[in-house]
Parts: sequence; C-alpha cells; structure tokens
Amino acid sequence: MSSGDAVIVRALIVEDREKLARLLQRGLRKEGLAADVALTGEDAVWMASSTTYDAVILDIMLPGMNGREVCRRMRTQGVWSPILMLTALDRVEDRIAGLDVGADDYLVKPFSFAELLARLRALARRGALERPAVLQVGALRLDPATRRAWRSEDELYLSQKEFGLLETFMRRPGEVLSRLTLLEHAWDSGYENRSNVVDVYLRRLRAKVDEPFAGRMLETVRGVGYRLRAEE
Repeated sequence: MSSGDAVIVRALIVEDREKLARLLQRGLRKEGLAADVALTGEDAVWMASSTTYDAVILDIMLPGMNGREVCRRMRTQGVWSPILMLTALDRVEDRIAGLDVGADDYLVKPFSFAELLARLRALARRGALERPAVLQVGALRLDPATRRAWRSEDELYLSQKEFGLLETFMRRPGEVLSRLTLLEHAWDSGYENRSNVVDVYLRRLRAKVDEPFAGRMLETVRGVGYRLRAEE
C-alpha cells in the first residue's frame, strides 16, 4: 500500500480452508500488514476479543459457528473492528443477512486480491465505529435484522410502523424527537407534516411498550415532541 492510503496495520483472517487462509496471509504480509489466521469461528471470536484488529476478513461458510454468528458475537462482545465478509454465496438475501448482523462490507468469491486490498483501505478510512447488531436502551432490545423487539424478557409484537418508530427512538435515546423527525424516519414523503399519524402510532406503541410494564419509557415533551428515556 502506498503511504497515501489509509493504514491497516493488523488484520485477522477467518477462513477454515487453511491453504486459502495462508495464501491470504502471505499476500497481506507482502503488502506490509501483520495478519493473523483463525481457522474456526470460536477461535476468531476469542482472538478478536483479546486483540485489536484494524480489519477482520471473515468467511461465512465456516463449520460449526458460521460467519454470520461469528460477526454477531463479535459485535455483542463490543468488537467494532471493520468486518469484510468473504463468501461464495452471491444471492442478495445472503449479502443482506451478513450486513444486518454487523458486517461492513461483502466480497463474493472468487475475487481479485487487488479488490480485497481496496475494500480494506475503504474500511480503514471509516474506522472502528460502534455498530451494534442489536440495539439496547434500558430494558428494551431491538434486532433490526430479525425485526423482533423485547422489553426485559417479554417479546413485543409490533407492526411494521410501530417497529420503525421504536427503532428511530432507540437509535437516538434520550433525545427529544419532533413529529417531523419521526415522520421523516418512519414514513415516506407521501405523508403530510400536519397528519396526526405519528400520534396515532405512538399511542399504539405505548400500549405495547409501556402500559403492560412498570415504568414509562416513552415520554411526551409538551410543545416539542417525544423522547425515549435512556433509563427506566
């Protein structure tokens, strides 16, 4: 890599086919990177949790714990290194599933090594930002990939719009959100700002998120908007 490129100093290669893993390792080392290899998902989670990597190259088709579960566990354990998934699965649904569990990019096999390096440089420019696969605010948890939500251990059965509203609140906990902000995030441009649709769906959401439980989390800030309390 040239000196003008974003720098990746150390990468983790997670690939069960040892010949390919070592080939990638040699290629990265020739480019001046330190590169470690994990042949199993379990080893990958342990290594990524104990060492800070600038990037993780993760194969999906691993025996035992597959790549998507590896990615999910890394994110759950607070590992925010950029993850590039490698796979022979090229369906759109497979790519979406990988990105939804917390991956940052997706490269289909067979691939060009030059493209792999370019994608790693792009990931390095973004840096290691927190991108939890499952959102949590207080007792509320929400999984955007599976479209499921819970308060404590009780699952919340939400409509599509109710889910969209809750996700908007959970991505901005403690912040007062106006009706216009909620409309922009959970509805398309066909709704007029004067519509009371936000109030209607908030009542429905509160009936599921707050009313059956002790402690209200969705608050009205009179004259301003609504807020999800960061703490119960």
